[in-house]
Amino acid sequence: MTTAATRDGADARKLVSGQCDRRTFLKTSAAALAACSLSDWPVGAAPVERLAMDGGPKAVTMPAARHAALRRWPRYGQAEKQRLHELIDSNEFYQELPRLEQEWKAYTGAPYVKAHMNGSSALTSMYFALSLGVPAGSEIMVPSYTFFSACLAMRFFNLVPIFVDIDAQTACFDLEDAKRKLTPRTVAVEAMHSWGLPCEMDLICDWCKQKGLVPLEDAAHAHGASMQGKKMGTWGQMAIYSFQTSKVLPAVEGGMGMYQTREYYERAAAFGHYEDPAKFPADSPYRAYEGTGFGQKYRMHPFAAAVARMQLKDLDARNALVAKNVRALNDRLTQLPGVREPRCRPDQQRVYYHANMLLVDFARLGISRTTLVKALQAEGVPVSYWDYPLQHKLKIYSEPRWWHHPPTIPERMPGAEYVNANHIFVPLIYEEAPELIEQYIRAFEKVWAHRTQLAKL
Repeated sequence: MTTAATRDGADARKLVSGQCDRRTFLKTSAAALAACSLSDWPVGAAPVERLAMDGGPKAVTMPAARHAALRRWPRYGQAEKQRLHELIDSNEFYQELPRLEQEWKAYTGAPYVKAHMNGSSALTSMYFALSLGVPAGSEIMVPSYTFFSACLAMRFFNLVPIFVDIDAQTACFDLEDAKRKLTPRTVAVEAMHSWGLPCEMDLICDWCKQKGLVPLEDAAHAHGASMQGKKMGTWGQMAIYSFQTSKVLPAVEGGMGMYQTREYYERAAAFGHYEDPAKFPADSPYRAYEGTGFGQKYRMHPFAAAVARMQLKDLDARNALVAKNVRALNDRLTQLPGVREPRCRPDQQRVYYHANMLLVDFARLGISRTTLVKALQAEGVPVSYWDYPLQHKLKIYSEPRWWHHPPTIPERMPGAEYVNANHIFVPLIYEEAPELIEQYIRAFEKVWAHRTQLAKL
């Protein structure tokens, strides 16, 4: 006579051999589960099929053209085309810049903003504005895990970086490491909101206030992100955004500076915009530099401003859709052993720049990152990784001739090193695509079910 235990045992043997279907998998009892190797048991309910890299079927079956279209970035449409045509036909271009500035002010709540030709010019202008009020040789705390201009632009104004680590749980500014590295020359702290996740600016600003430091923000990844209902870029005394093609609000090129005081605004605007001093109030100490400013020309292209204005209209809706898709994916993927997301506080609203970064404990998983990426790519998921170049390791910081005094080069950055070594990027999906999300999930579950096999490669 066939018993329940006999049937369960047969089902379990089918599962391990890769012959069972999803219905059989779901019916398998705890008794059958005990007969299987836990290391090879699929987390979730995906059938155990042969890996695509071993000749099995791909988990992602969506047609390639449609798959690519869902991931395409940047995304421009009729609104951008129409606005550019209107601007060309009007033969009046430069008023597009104050229009963008006013709309950005209204969106973020910043008291002063200035459009720049890119994020790097906005950073350079920010450091100039800071430098007028501090001694030569002053130091600014900045993550080593950042874009080079966030550090290198300091040297033009006799400012020097203090390299700070990132928190391995968030990939954002590590305040505890900053506290250990405070020097008598420190005047400011610049925090980058990595991959669209806000830094803990409430804690950073509180500490800056205690120590008499100026909080600054690099929000180049964080268009639309907020904390406690307050937009990123409005926590620090000054901040910057980038509108480069890859960014959350892409205008091909462009940037924005944000300022909490009139003095910082006038300094930064006069540095790269010779036409601005004449517009300052009569009592401005910088009005005298009408016609020259302070020697640079950082004006944003009006066509970029036009594109940015159109992108801003849909920014929140686009961010919400991307976040919804990420949530549907990550709620399942983070159930797999060794997978987690960067920590996001309940009072933070993050956005997603470039990709959905997952942190994977490869030591626990027993698989190399190269093997995991190869297996997932074979299943049709275009995962990748990119180790952020750590600034303190680059040549220019070790050469004293470029600096007022040589930056201190730390021996290690354990947080940044961990994040670089233990992340993967999953593509962002910019439209409603539940079928594709489910296929990605099946691909991950399938690969994880074979992790003991993959560990041998």
